[in-house]
Formats: sequence, C-alpha cells, structure tokens
Amino acid sequence: MGRELTSDKVELHEMENDDFSDLELIYHVRDALISVPLGNRDNYDELVGHLHPMQRPTADQVALLVTTLKALSGAVSYIDIVHHEALIYAVSRLSMWNYGTDVMDALLELIISLAASNGKYVDMCLDMLVRNFVPPSYFMKMLKQPCGITRKCEVLSRVHAALKDISDLVPLAPMRLSPIVVQRMPNVFSKEHEIVIFVENMLRLESGAIGEIVGVTMLPALVDRMIELDVEIGWDGNLQDEAKDIFDMELEDVAEPVDDHDNDDMLSKGSLRRKCLQGNLVAEKLDSLMVLTFEHLESCQSSGRLAQVFDVLLTSFQKTVLNAYKSKFTQFVMFYACALDPGECAVKFAMELADMFICKVNPPITRMSAVAYLASYLSRAKFLSAAVVTSILQRLVNWCYEYTMLHDVDMNPLAHQVFYSGCQAIMYMLCFRMRSLMDVPRLKLQLLNMPLEPILKHRLSPLTVCLPTVVEEFLRQAKAARHFTTSESFVFNDVLESDLSRAFGGMDRLDMFFPFDPCLLKKSDGYIHKYFIYWSMVRTTYDSDDVSDEGSGSESENEEAMMMGSYAEKDLDIESVLNRMSITPKNSLKFGNERMPSRIRPSTSPESL
Repeated sequence: MGRELTSDKVELHEMENDDFSDLELIYHVRDALISVPLGNRDNYDELVGHLHPMQRPTADQVALLVTTLKALSGAVSYIDIVHHEALIYAVSRLSMWNYGTDVMDALLELIISLAASNGKYVDMCLDMLVRNFVPPSYFMKMLKQPCGITRKCEVLSRVHAALKDISDLVPLAPMRLSPIVVQRMPNVFSKEHEIVIFVENMLRLESGAIGEIVGVTMLPALVDRMIELDVEIGWDGNLQDEAKDIFDMELEDVAEPVDDHDNDDMLSKGSLRRKCLQGNLVAEKLDSLMVLTFEHLESCQSSGRLAQVFDVLLTSFQKTVLNAYKSKFTQFVMFYACALDPGECAVKFAMELADMFICKVNPPITRMSAVAYLASYLSRAKFLSAAVVTSILQRLVNWCYEYTMLHDVDMNPLAHQVFYSGCQAIMYMLCFRMRSLMDVPRLKLQLLNMPLEPILKHRLSPLTVCLPTVVEEFLRQAKAARHFTTSESFVFNDVLESDLSRAFGGMDRLDMFFPFDPCLLKKSDGYIHKYFIYWSMVRTTYDSDDVSDEGSGSESENEEAMMMGSYAEKDLDIESVLNRMSITPKNSLKFGNERMPSRIRPSTSPESL
C-alpha cells in the first residue's frame, strides 16, 4: 500500500524529493478518503489542511499544495460529495489568482478530473472555474500593472481552456455552464471593474470554442444587465423639456471637452445633459459595457460572424429592450451592429420594426414602441440610403392610409393609439429626411405620390393629436417643399405637448419617445457619432428659397451620397436586398414605387388593421 504519510516536515520534504512515488501518494490519499466513513479522519483532516489558502505561502508550502492537488487528481473516483464536503469546500476556495502557474495547472487538473469522474460534480467544477473570471478584490489594483496583466492572461487563458476540456469530456457541460455564468454575473451594484472583467469573459465565451452553444445565452444576459443599469440612471429634467428639445438636443461639439464649467453657455443642450451624467457611477458602468459590446461586434464583423450574432441581438432586443420603459442608451448596441453591416443587418432591423408595427397580433404598446424605434432609427442612421428610408416610409404611409379608409370616424386618441403613433412616426422621419428625398428625382416622385394629405386631413385629425413640436416642424418643411397644403391654421403658442398627444402616448408617453436621440454616454458616443445624423447636419426644405422640381439627377444624388457618407448605397434596390437576405415582409401592404389609388375599397374588416 506504500509508506504512511505523516505530518512531520522532514518526511514531507522527502516526499517532494521523490522519496514517495506518485503512485504511493495516490494510494495514501485514496486511503485517507476511504477512512472517513469508517470514522478515521486523521489523515483526511491533514490532507484538507494542506488545501487551506495561505497568505504569502513559502516555496515548501506551494510545493506541498501542488503535490496534494496532483495526488487528489489521481484519486478523484474516491471523493464523495457527502463524506468529503470539507475537502470539496477547501478546493473551491482556492483562487488561481493567488498562485503561480504550477499551482494553477495542478488545480485545473483536479477540477477537470473531478468533472469527468462523475456527472454530479460537473456544475460544481464549472462554478469553480467561473468564479475565477474575477480576481480577488485586493488584486484589482494590480490589473493595470505589468505583473497584473501577465497574471490575468495566465489565469483566464487556463480557465477558458479548462472549460473547453470539460465540454469535450462531458458533452452536456456547455448547456450547464450558461445558467452558472448568468447567475454569477455581477449585479448592477457591483463595482465597475468587477462587472467589466466578468463581461469580458462572457464575450470570450461567446466567441470561443463553445460559443455556438453558450453564445445564445451570453449576449441576451449582457443586454438584460445593461437594461437594468439603464433604468437605474437618474434623469434630470422633465418630459416637457424633452419634447421641446427634440430638434436641438444635439452634441454638436462632440470633438470638444465637456468638463469646462466656465463654458456652459457655449455648450449644446445635449452636451449639458452629458455633463449631468459625469460622475454617475451607474452611467459609467453602462458606458463601459457598451464599449466592450461594440468592440466585440467589431471582432464578429472581422471574423464573419456578425450576421449570426445580430440575429441573437435582434431576438434579445424584441424580448427585453423594445418594451423597456424608455430605455435611454442600451438600444445603441443594435444601432452600432447595423452600422457595421448597412447592407444586411441595417435593412433587416428596419424591416423587423416595420413588421412589428404592422402586425395586428402584437399588443398596441409593442406596435407603438416599434414604430417609435423605427422612426428614430431611420431618421438618425447615416448608413441607411434614402432609397431604403423611402421604401419603409411607403409601408407606413400605406398602412395609415388604409386605416383611414376603414375608420371614417372622428378624432379619438385613446381608441386609435396605433394609428396616431404611425402618423407621428411618418412626420418625424420626414422632418429629418424630407430634403434628402426631395433632392433625388425618383424618390421625390415616390414621396409626392404617397397619400400623405388624405391621411393628415382625415377626420381622425392626426395633426391635432400628435406632438405639436413634431407637427410644427413637419408642416414648416412640407409647406416649404410645396408637398402639403392645409386651410387650417395651427397656432401652437409654444405648446410643448397637448392633452391629446398625452392621451395617445399613454402612461409610457410613447408620443415623446425618440430612442435614438444623441447618445449622452461619452465613450459610447465616440463609436456612434460617425454613423449618426445630428439635427445640425439636416438640410431642411426651408434652407433654400426654392426646391427645384427638376434637379440634375447626378448632382442631387451626389449630394445625397455625401450626406449619407460612404455607408449608403445610392441606388440600393430594397427588394433585391430583401431577396439576398431571404426576408419576406410580413403583413406588408403595398411595397414599392407605385402610387396608391385615391380611394381604396377595403376587402377586410377594420379589425384586420
């Protein structure tokens, strides 16, 4: 059976000097484990004592720990979850961050062997590894030092390799891993460096060897945590101020520092609001997580995985972000993913939002939120071509026109919330995009052929119900472009909102929800701003005394391309894009450039809308 191991230090050193063979050590550990149920715990207790964490262990203590861990790896089949609870607990308390690579490797060998020996230990072993995603609190300060960076690389590379090894040995392990990671994820009250390093590991899992299995969980869990942080951010000001600032809450000074307290009068309202977030710990956590996500999306684009990851994000957006009460910043993850792939993901996102709005199965609040996202997205995304915007706008106009044909009734904000939200979305989009559409002859013709006037002059009276700030700007541009005339005089008297818009917006005030207003998180905006249309960049129809009915096609389209940047495909055919993506518009109405008849004889009941 081999010689008995005693607690005498000399004999321990002899053991290290190969006086005991590896097999003899394994036999000794096996006997110690077997003796526990028989009431003999002396050798077992000594064994557990060798595993207790020590501050600044000596070389001999480290060597003994390595030897003990290796011997346990050879006797894992004798470890019992009931009788050897103290041993398992001692192993679980060992942090790889506290030791050199020899201890790390011996500990991982034990964890992998234990997981492979019996299925009931898999969750425990995975949990041990996940707990090493984050170093002990006292080690955090060292992460910016060279030695700390080296240790971080040594630990995390081994942890992820061990997760892969266990997944190879136990095929069900990745599915068991996902809930453990989500459960161990630091909450919104954790320190920023803790949640950041944990998320780094989550994203590493998503793109790693077992990413195909765990990836569908990592990204949604991250989005959920960002939403939790988002709603924790306090917001100064009130809804009326937000309504007034729709067209001037811009970060026009994005390249300038915003921490000069002496220049407040020179800053835009958007920058002043950003200053209000300085020192907000929750906002800083969210900002850091969003930057990590942006960089991960860039990596996915480089590796050709962006479309796959985008589908996961889109599902998460629909389940979590879409109906979150006035999410402030998390939605820019979707915006940036679309910006990285304007030809596929960007169009797909717009189509999905339009489908959600038009689909009668969705509850009204979902449809209203979807069209608010759609209007804000199409207005702000520099990477979307005017052709794509026009095609989506056509769908919204067609739906609203059919709605008026089926509901020849008087104004009622509560009964027709979805309709009014669609009308406001159309007007908001045109506030940003009307001039760019009018400058392209073929798109101008399509816009002029849309039945906007019958919709806006209908008895449902959307011009009276929708947010006055949006209506006023829309009418100003539409009249300057000679696209819309009305005999009614709308005197708003600086009214920022109305009881009617409040009524159709509901308790969530979706009439005042513009989710892609400028991002006020400084680090995140550094990624967003080059893809973003600010109001200061918009060429309105009243910028010029006349909007020519017959422009030069080449010059006009060149102007559009300059405004949209190199991301827009000037002559993009939306239907060809959808064909490439194998997307069929759901519940779509007339889609294209044909003019809708002046009267539509509905073949469906009003409920179909």
